[in-house]
Amino acid sequence: MIQFIIGEKGKGKTKVLLEKANLEVKEATGNVVYLDKNTQHMFELNNRIRLIDVTNYPLTDADEFIGFICGIISQDHDLEKVYLDSFLKIAHLESDPMDPSTVIPVLDQLSSISSQFSVDFIISISLTRDQLPEQYREMVTAEL
Repeated sequence: MIQFIIGEKGKGKTKVLLEKANLEVKEATGNVVYLDKNTQHMFELNNRIRLIDVTNYPLTDADEFIGFICGIISQDHDLEKVYLDSFLKIAHLESDPMDPSTVIPVLDQLSSISSQFSVDFIISISLTRDQLPEQYREMVTAEL
C-alpha cells in the first residue's frame, strides 16, 4: 500500500510524517525504515525506526533509487513500512515533478514493490492534489 502526505514546500509535511511514523511503529510487528535527505530528524524518531540518509549513497537517478529501495527490502525480510520524506529530492525527481512521464513510472514501481513484498510506503511529496497523478489521489491521507 502507498499513502501520500501532500502539500507545497514548507507546509509541515515532515512533521506529519514524523508523527505518523512514531505512532505507527508502536503497533508495527515488523521493521520500520525512514528515508530522508539528511539526519536532521534523528532525535525526533522513535529508536525502533531506522533512519537512512539517502544522500550518503551515490544515487543519481530514479532508477538507482528504486534499486536502492529493492536492496533495503532484500536485506530485511521483516520490513513492514518505509517512510519517504522529501520524496522528489531523494528519488531524483525534483527536476520536473510536474512531468507525469517521470513521476508516474516511479510511483508505479513502488506500488508494484509494495504489493509483491508486502511493504507499505508512506510518502511525503511536495505536490498539491491537482499535481499528483490522478490514479494516486485516492491514496492521500493528509493534505496540507
